[in-house]
Amino acid sequence: MEKIIQRALRESIKAKEDFIRENTGKLILFADKIALALTADRKLLLCGNGGSAADAQHIAAEFINRYELERPPLPALALTTDTSVLTSVGNDYSFDEIFSKQVKALGVEGDVLLALSTSGNSANVLKAVETAKSQGIFTVGLTGGDGGKLADLVELSLVVKSHTTARIQEAHILAGHIICELVDYILFQQGMPKPLNSEP
Repeated sequence: MEKIIQRALRESIKAKEDFIRENTGKLILFADKIALALTADRKLLLCGNGGSAADAQHIAAEFINRYELERPPLPALALTTDTSVLTSVGNDYSFDEIFSKQVKALGVEGDVLLALSTSGNSANVLKAVETAKSQGIFTVGLTGGDGGKLADLVELSLVVKSHTTARIQEAHILAGHIICELVDYILFQQGMPKPLNSEP
């Protein structure tokens, strides 16, 4: 059992190190896009399935409550949390539309959508991205493996080049935490104007 633990640790460290090395510039760009959206009184939308749904909710919570820096709440919305919406859309229309209908209803031009999918091929995530792009929402994909269809569809793709779901998700939450810290730095430590909805 000790060998299983050590193998998992080595694989996780490698996946994260490779991801950060290949995507440092993209992470900074992503943080800049979110910060610009927030200063324009826009918001971050997030969606994903299964563990990626949990990651979407986790990241949204870090923005709304706080990450490490004490600062005003920042607008972020996980599209994975309203069971009435999810089940009504899934029942009346299709599971493929559970996120896209929310994007259409709640998204506005200038928002940012973070779409999470370990395979990059989740139909409901892809449909959400298509809808977001048609509304002038900047789209970012956090995916794994070869990136799947998502990597080609979004405007900014962040790919964890692993084929193990657990390792991909471990790198995804690291990316989410880094983004939270970078956005806090840009908005509240670097000297950029604060979001319009922030406290004085």
